[in-house]
Amino acid sequence: MLKSWKFWLGALISAFFLMFALRGLKLDEVWRGIQSANYWWLIPGVLAYFIGVWARTWRWYYLLRPMKPITLGSMWPIVVIGYMGNNVYPFRAGEFIRAYILRQREGISISASLATIVVERIFDGLIMLLFVFIALPIVPGLPDWLRQTVIFASAAFFGALTLFLGMATRPAQSQRLYRWGIGRFAPARVQPRLLLMADRFMEGLASLASLRDILMIFFTSLVIWLLETIKYWFVTYAFNFTVSFFALMLMNGVVNLATTIPSAPGYVGTFDGPGIEVLKVFGIDPVTATAYTLVLHAALWLPITLLGAWYMISQDFGWHDIGVAVEASQSVLAEEEPAQPEPEPNPPTVSLNSDIPAGREV
Repeated sequence: MLKSWKFWLGALISAFFLMFALRGLKLDEVWRGIQSANYWWLIPGVLAYFIGVWARTWRWYYLLRPMKPITLGSMWPIVVIGYMGNNVYPFRAGEFIRAYILRQREGISISASLATIVVERIFDGLIMLLFVFIALPIVPGLPDWLRQTVIFASAAFFGALTLFLGMATRPAQSQRLYRWGIGRFAPARVQPRLLLMADRFMEGLASLASLRDILMIFFTSLVIWLLETIKYWFVTYAFNFTVSFFALMLMNGVVNLATTIPSAPGYVGTFDGPGIEVLKVFGIDPVTATAYTLVLHAALWLPITLLGAWYMISQDFGWHDIGVAVEASQSVLAEEEPAQPEPEPNPPTVSLNSDIPAGREV
């Protein structure tokens, strides 16, 4: 991992955000603020967070239903390990890790799993924007950086949602379009793999074809992020300062939009810098804002990471397997081999409903 240019790019971005967040502060004062916190308040906060993780598991179960019914009990450890992977590897590699484990355990193709994860992220982004829009009326003077973030994120997430809704509701037209694009622009040697990956990805978008499913995913996402904001609220009591719940919704929205930026593992800097700036907008002194944000970040990072490591050990899924999944995430094409058809007189064709032998899925 240390030899990867992506790791060092993320580290540089994290360093920039940390320097921005800590500028002008006396670190000994921040440390005293961290030491003086009442850490008992983290317990209900962590509980609220894990209820939210269970809701995330249910949402993923709901997205995967069109492909295969999987019990929530089977999916829970996979989700936790995936979020642990996001915390210890850069570039959200944990998303690929849980898709990889799901293929190993349940036989669902990586491309189809990744499609459902992309849908999750789109709805997460929309909820974050909703939180920001709800809180904007109470912001005392909208900073330029926040305005620009909202404009860019709105265009990105609404554009992505429109694209995937179109693909899900018009699968035949979408298939013809991407087949034409792959046939026209991709090298011949990778065309079969790309076609299979695209077909499997389309399967993962099946839930977006139903208005009922869309509403269910939206409201589940809303519950997930309200529970996480409740954790933010509990942690404020550890530092004995008060801001409105809407201010914490804004902070939650901004920091999670910021963590879509590549960074070092665990969203170092990209979480902390924007979070501190939001609290300062609401009049919280920089030392308290920094101490609170750093402790909150640790309280979000540590419990899920420890539980994910425990599940890895208890389910006999080792660091070597995680390493294989992370390496595969760097080159999906290299890992997902298409099915090799039996020799036949006519050239084989790829169909959206073609049968793929077990163990050779894309």
